[in-house]
Amino acid sequence: MKPAIAWLRQDLRLSDNPALRAASEHPLICVYVLDDETPGDWKMGGASRWWLHHSLAALDRALKDHGGRLVLRRGAAEKTIPALADETGAELVTWNRCYEPFAVRRDTAIKKVLTFNGVAVESFNGSLLHEPWEIATGAGKPFRVFTPFWNALRHKGDVAKPHQAPHRMEFRGHVASDTLADWDLLPRKPDWAKGFDWTPGEKHAHDALYAFLDHLAAYRHERDRPDHDGTSRLSPHLHWGEISPRQIWHAVRARAHSDGAETFLKELGWREFCIQLLYHHPRLPTDPLDERFEAFPWRRSEKDFRAWTRGQTGIPIVDAGMRQLWQTGWMHNRVRMIAASLLIKQLGIHWHKGQEWFWDTLVDADLGNNAANWQWVAGCGADAAPFFRIFNPVLQGEKFDPRGAYVRRYVPELAEVPDRFIHRPWDAPCPPADYPAPIVDLAKGRVRALDAFQSLKRQS
Repeated sequence: MKPAIAWLRQDLRLSDNPALRAASEHPLICVYVLDDETPGDWKMGGASRWWLHHSLAALDRALKDHGGRLVLRRGAAEKTIPALADETGAELVTWNRCYEPFAVRRDTAIKKVLTFNGVAVESFNGSLLHEPWEIATGAGKPFRVFTPFWNALRHKGDVAKPHQAPHRMEFRGHVASDTLADWDLLPRKPDWAKGFDWTPGEKHAHDALYAFLDHLAAYRHERDRPDHDGTSRLSPHLHWGEISPRQIWHAVRARAHSDGAETFLKELGWREFCIQLLYHHPRLPTDPLDERFEAFPWRRSEKDFRAWTRGQTGIPIVDAGMRQLWQTGWMHNRVRMIAASLLIKQLGIHWHKGQEWFWDTLVDADLGNNAANWQWVAGCGADAAPFFRIFNPVLQGEKFDPRGAYVRRYVPELAEVPDRFIHRPWDAPCPPADYPAPIVDLAKGRVRALDAFQSLKRQS
C-alpha cells in the first residue's frame, strides 16, 4: 500500500485528529511545514514561535512512542507538500481545515496541484464544534450577533463525540527531515521567554483541562478575577490543537451541570463565533465591520503606545496586565479588555496597533479571536460594545482586584501602597516615586473619545 501524508498544522495531537485517523489507514508520514519565508499575511509572532517549538517537540516524542516520528520541512507549503508527495509516492494527503483567509487560499491551491498529480486529498474539521457554514440565520446568512449564534449552535444538537488516538499506526520508512533546533524558533539574547510558565503538548493540555474541571462550578464568578486562579488557561493548547474543542465540550458536559459549566461552554461558543466571522469576513483583521470607523480620527502617539506596551502607563491594572503579557505570554481576559479599552478609548490609538502587539506577544494568538475581540472593544465589530461604553480602569481594578494582589504581583513598585489606593496611587498620601504618573487623565480621555465618536456620527 502506498503511504499517506498527514499534514499537521494547528492540530498538534494524536487523539481526536480526523486527518491523522484517515491517514493512519496507510503507511503514515506525519509532517509539519514551517512556511515563514514566503511573503504573506500574519506570520507567527515571537510568542507563537516559542510555543510551536515546544509543541512540535512534544508531538515528536508522542509519535516516537508509537514507532514513528514527526517530519519537519521548511519552505512554501504550496511547493513543499506536493514535492513530499512526489518524493514518497504518497497516494493520499490529509489535513484538518484552517480558516484564516491566507490558509484557505493556500489549501485550495495545494489541493488543485495534488489532484492534478493524481494524489487524493481529504480535509476535515478538526478544530471547531461546527463548520463556519453550518450555523446560519433563517435567511442562510452568517450571524453578526453572538446570542442568536449561540442559540442556533445549541439548537443544532449535541456536538460529535471525539475519537481516541489511532490504535495502530504503521509509519513509512525513512523520510528526510529538518532538525527542530535549526529552525531557531526560540529567543536567544535576550531570552524574553524565560518567565513563561507553560508546558506545551497534548498531555499537558489534558492535564490543564482536568485540573480546571475541579473548579468549574465557580467559573462564572471567578473568571473575571485576575487575582484568583479561576480561568482554564486552555487557550494556547486549544489554538495549537493540542486538545480539540469536542474533547473539551464533552468533558465539561460529562463532569458538571452548573452555571459555571454553561458559562464556560459559551466561551467555546464565542471562539466559534470569532472564527466564523473571520471566515465570512476575511478582511476582519484590517477593515472595521462598521464601515463608519474607516473615517475615525485616531491619534498617533508612539510615545503613548510604547508606554502601553511596556506597562508604564501609570494605570496599575493596565500596567499589571501588560507586564503579565510580556513575562508569561498570556494575559487574563478581563484585563485584556481593560487594557484594550485604555489604548483605544482614552489614548485614542488605532486598534490595529494593539492587535499587532497581541499577535506578537500572546502564546494563544489566534487571528479570528484577536481581530474580532479588538473590533469588539473598539465598537466597530460584530455584536460590539458601543463605542461610548468606556471602561474606567480604576473602577474595574477595584471591582475585580479589590485587594490589589494582581497589581502587586506584576507591579512591585506598588507593593507598599495601601489597598484603598492601589488602583489610584496618585491619590495616596505618599505616591511611590519609582512609578510613573498616568500618561492620560482618564476623565479627559473619555471626553476626547466621546467627542471623536460624535464627530464620526456627524460625518455619517
